[in-house]
Amino acid sequence: MAKFAEANKRLFERVFVCRRCKTKRKADPAKVRNSRVSCRNCSGKALRPVRKK
Repeated sequence: MAKFAEANKRLFERVFVCRRCKTKRKADPAKVRNSRVSCRNCSGKALRPVRKK
């Protein structure tokens, strides 16, 4: 896990993962909740937030 705030923000804030193909995507959380953002790779609309390890 990141040791300082800037790295933590870059790695985890506004980053989502496609549930189908596991591709990462940066997007606005409100748009993700309304399913207006799709995966670039597989066009899936099921996205989840990145897990912090």
